[in-house]
Amino acid sequence: MKRLLLLLALTVIFAASKPRKITWVAIGDSITYLNDHQNETGNRVTKGYLTLISEKFPQVTYVNQGHNGWTSVNIADKIESLGLVEADVYTVFLGTNDWWQGKPLGTIADYEQGKGSSTVYGAFRVITDKLKQLNKKAKIILITPMQRGDFVYINSYKNNAFGSYKPKRDQTLEQFANAVVEIGKREKIPVVDLYHDSGINLDNMVRFKRLKDPQTGAYKDFKYPDYVDVPFNPEADEYPYPQESIDMTYDGLHPSDKGYEVIAGMLIKKWKGLK
Repeated sequence: MKRLLLLLALTVIFAASKPRKITWVAIGDSITYLNDHQNETGNRVTKGYLTLISEKFPQVTYVNQGHNGWTSVNIADKIESLGLVEADVYTVFLGTNDWWQGKPLGTIADYEQGKGSSTVYGAFRVITDKLKQLNKKAKIILITPMQRGDFVYINSYKNNAFGSYKPKRDQTLEQFANAVVEIGKREKIPVVDLYHDSGINLDNMVRFKRLKDPQTGAYKDFKYPDYVDVPFNPEADEYPYPQESIDMTYDGLHPSDKGYEVIAGMLIKKWKGLK
């Protein structure tokens, strides 16, 4: 009898010491999507932030709800058809495409009054309401967009965009990051502020951008901000980001392995109860 009681006690202790399984739904754009589609990075990325965290914490199982090129407005408009599932933790990492596509930012009143997805503030309310509906006890963590340099898609040079060093349609990317921070304060939920706190910035997005020198016509490695006004011809020029240019991103926008490690590390710090 004593042996049986001891065995039962040890079983209970062992079960209690095992980390509880955690389900995580990561909602985002291409930065999240590429975690599981390294072939679309020219295999320049080996591990995204989802993989890095799930490997470090085996009790975490993730569902990748990253959608290439999508905005918070897209996510809000399709929120009922995405197949979102009940989870313990939801992360929302959006905003960079909203800025580039010129989606109206709106104001915190759009969020507070639930005015819908016509603005980014309103779209975030649609998203957070849905997550609370799925599991009112779930942790929600918001992630701001990171700063971005000049982007050139490795698989199609015509798909390119200037960086966050200037406004797009009279809106700055920092305004979108600040909106995420403001929503986090309003909801009293944690925010991973990549824009301001990650150390990923215009100076270290890439080591250089290789472009034709307008004076000589010869290729030259331009650092930020020198590359800003140097033209790039997607139909005639070589890819401006060779392997040796990779720093925090591999293409001016999407994180490299080094960049993903920064994101994962910051997210872990905001994810209370993970360790």
